[in-house]
Amino acid sequence: MDLEPADFGIPETTELPLHAEHARKVAAVLDSPLDPQDGDPLPALWHWTFGTPTAPTRDLGPDGHPRIPPGGPAEGLPRRMWAGGRGRVLGTLTLGTTPVRTTSILRADRKQARSGALMVVTVEHRLTLDGATLLIEEQDLVYRAQGAPVPAPEGTHREPAPENGWTEELVRTPVDLFRFSAITFNSHRIHYDHAYATTEEGYPALVVHGPLSALTLAESVRTRTGRELTAFSFRATAPLFVDLPFTLTGSPAAEENTYDLKLVRNDGRPAMTATARTTG
Repeated sequence: MDLEPADFGIPETTELPLHAEHARKVAAVLDSPLDPQDGDPLPALWHWTFGTPTAPTRDLGPDGHPRIPPGGPAEGLPRRMWAGGRGRVLGTLTLGTTPVRTTSILRADRKQARSGALMVVTVEHRLTLDGATLLIEEQDLVYRAQGAPVPAPEGTHREPAPENGWTEELVRTPVDLFRFSAITFNSHRIHYDHAYATTEEGYPALVVHGPLSALTLAESVRTRTGRELTAFSFRATAPLFVDLPFTLTGSPAAEENTYDLKLVRNDGRPAMTATARTTG
């Protein structure tokens, strides 16, 4: 069956006006020292905060996300998450320009897992400007049924620094989550509504955004190496929760200009793994 982005409530084409003012807000949220101005290159993955969904409030579901189209392939699977992705930078996204994002559905697999029914949808985005492709990425989106309550991670694990690598101890606060929701126009209630997250969706606390975690890893590489990213892939393996510590680690991989990255929770369980490639 051929599927279209509209089957999942995703627009096929979206303009991304890369305003420097918004980029400065992104820098503030990420505690970046950058002061973005028109004409500057947009750092890797920051494009996620542009061209975000603008569904009217009346079209949002009880979770704060745009409603899943009735009768669509994901009907009956109300819980959504961004589970991973891969991207290649082919050109420079420049502030003050307006690239166009074209979206297609590469594949969608509905299956039965131990946690219940789910559908894994892989979406491709291509960002182009004046006929040139600047970035290609795939995003793995998971739609699933309501599951069992998620226990809070317990423990005081601190992941040691890998050989020739680095480590950072981090905690995400409610303010971090609120500000990231604001710059991405993300009204999913698991990120800011404690009562909803715990009572309705069964989480022990507010959930840290997956894209925020991925951006944290990418920024760590850019800051540590002074180089821009040319490719990035990540996979979320467990949720992170507000006010609970976690460890970021990074280290050079076997391939030149490539780094292995990881976020590890306070119970020792990896929450996200990633690989980044940089300019030479």
